[in-house]
Amino acid sequence: MSFNILNTPIIRYDDVAGTRFAASLPEVYAALMANTVASFPALRPHQRHAWHAFLVQLGALVLHRSHIREPAVEATAWARALHRLTDRFPQDEPWCLVVDDITRPALLQSPLASAKRAAEYKHAIGTPDELDMLRTAKNHDLKSSVATKAEIDDWLFALLTVQTMDGFEGAGNYGISRMNSGTGSRPAFSLAPVGGVGAHVRRDMVTLVDRRTDLLDKYPLSGTGHALLWTIPWDGTANEALFPTSLDPFYIEICRRIRLRSDADGRLHGIRATSKQARIAAKELKGRTGDPWTPVNLKAGKSLTLPTGGFTYKRIRDYLTPGDYQQPILFTPTQDERSSGVEMRLLVRGMVRGQGKTEGYYERDIPIRPRLVRALGSETGLRTFGAISKERIKHVSIIQRILSHAIQTFVARGESDSGSPERRRHARSWLNRLDTAVDTDFFDSVQAELEAPAEERATVARLWLLQVVDTARDLLSDACDSLPCPAIHRYRARTLAESLFEGRLRGPKGLPFLFTENE
Repeated sequence: MSFNILNTPIIRYDDVAGTRFAASLPEVYAALMANTVASFPALRPHQRHAWHAFLVQLGALVLHRSHIREPAVEATAWARALHRLTDRFPQDEPWCLVVDDITRPALLQSPLASAKRAAEYKHAIGTPDELDMLRTAKNHDLKSSVATKAEIDDWLFALLTVQTMDGFEGAGNYGISRMNSGTGSRPAFSLAPVGGVGAHVRRDMVTLVDRRTDLLDKYPLSGTGHALLWTIPWDGTANEALFPTSLDPFYIEICRRIRLRSDADGRLHGIRATSKQARIAAKELKGRTGDPWTPVNLKAGKSLTLPTGGFTYKRIRDYLTPGDYQQPILFTPTQDERSSGVEMRLLVRGMVRGQGKTEGYYERDIPIRPRLVRALGSETGLRTFGAISKERIKHVSIIQRILSHAIQTFVARGESDSGSPERRRHARSWLNRLDTAVDTDFFDSVQAELEAPAEERATVARLWLLQVVDTARDLLSDACDSLPCPAIHRYRARTLAESLFEGRLRGPKGLPFLFTENE
């Protein structure tokens, strides 16, 4: 069995009415363009961007090479267009999950130039989670090698994720070009319409075609370059690396030599081989390959690697700051989105990777109202958003320092010398709780200030900061109820901690402008 995704219904999806379907790839595209897809049940959270990017880049290739802007709505039209991308393979091998002839390509699996090297594929892969990029040796998120009853789309999504998202995994297992190092990551920032999965795919697909010239102008790519890299022979030798100048702006890469096989009952398994060097020679670019979802750190000259902790409000503000980061092209609103007054979503996703392990998957979906949509489309608007956010973050940091001092004073039984590591550790968890509380409505409140008339913005900011102060005050009370302190000292320690908190807030190094004589 070849499992040709152009005509075999192997991709499961649930529609908006709750009905489950099994579909071919062209049928999936048709359902996406009709915006009737609710979810893909086999798709794990950390695989979402790999699947979205694949659908968008592949769809954009179809639109570009067909010289059309509007995606087809019929599955038959998608089938014809996808077949044309690989018409030099009349048997559709590049779209089949299993092709026994190892000198022919298979879906996301490169062929060998010579069958004599077939013996190099000696590492067995028994389950899709064993294939996946998610490292689970310490039972992080999922146990390894447990998907023994896997469906075909489980294998498809695992194969896609490792080939388009993974980094360096030891000698002979190199990572993708679209990250800044072997231990980097491929995070995703995109504006998405309010609506279903299909609306997001369609928006990114059409926008990517519209911005194709921008990618060619800014990055060392080729308008006539390779796009589907699994169709090119790869024997894993040291002189076969592809250079970015030979790649299409929408290129879909593979980073590992993997082949899938099926037994007599149609059950899949895999085999893999190592390589002498990375498939794409782009180390010096440090991930600056024109990935339409990944911000570039302009000061460091490399694409963003998501650090531990994920997408906090402080980090997202940093990533949206012009001059510090270059925002990816699919983050920028289109002219229609800026002028039509639509609501959108800022969708951010990313896996934190370390040395041979994963350190968490993170995803945020932030509602964006029309005023901020317009602001995100210009450097001036971004700077205004950034200035409002920066001022709020500065004031929150002052509140946190004062809260920390007050909690440490309580732990020290009211003594003024309250800076020991142990006392700071006691305070840290309460500061984290304050940060979490701030994070829950930070972007909503920033947008409220951005939408207010200029003369009212200070009032909007003041009311929000007073809410933060109230939250900090409640946390100080909870800390004094919970943290250890001998009963004989507790009343005095609490009184001094609360007095310090209120006094410092009103002092010259606090936030005196928040308070009036009539409070």
